[in-house]
Amino acid sequence: MSYRLLADGVVLVHGLFILFVLAGGLLVLRWRRLAWLHLPAVAWGMLVELMHWRCPLTPLENRLRLAAGEAGYPGGFVEQYLIPLIYPAGLTVQIQLWLGLVVVLVNAAVYLFVLRRWRA
Repeated sequence: MSYRLLADGVVLVHGLFILFVLAGGLLVLRWRRLAWLHLPAVAWGMLVELMHWRCPLTPLENRLRLAAGEAGYPGGFVEQYLIPLIYPAGLTVQIQLWLGLVVVLVNAAVYLFVLRRWRA
């Protein structure tokens, strides 16, 4: 299998994981047991954003791109793929803090709704 195809697969998985962290709580409304997967994903997403950690999928993608003869990139996944679409001026510490806060607030609201619904 081509290293480029594997790198593209990592990008796809990375993007789907971010989407799951942000909106996966909505899936919990339908499938309660999914909370056991979603809550740790949210915790990881919050830690990566708030602690300014680098997700291990980014270095994996870069290694695969280099193995395919392509260039890697110096920043993280968010800076490479999402920030140019959402924040063309670049990612700042304040933006990262806001992104982390959005993750917390969106998921807290969804889980509050889920808990109220389960109790009813």
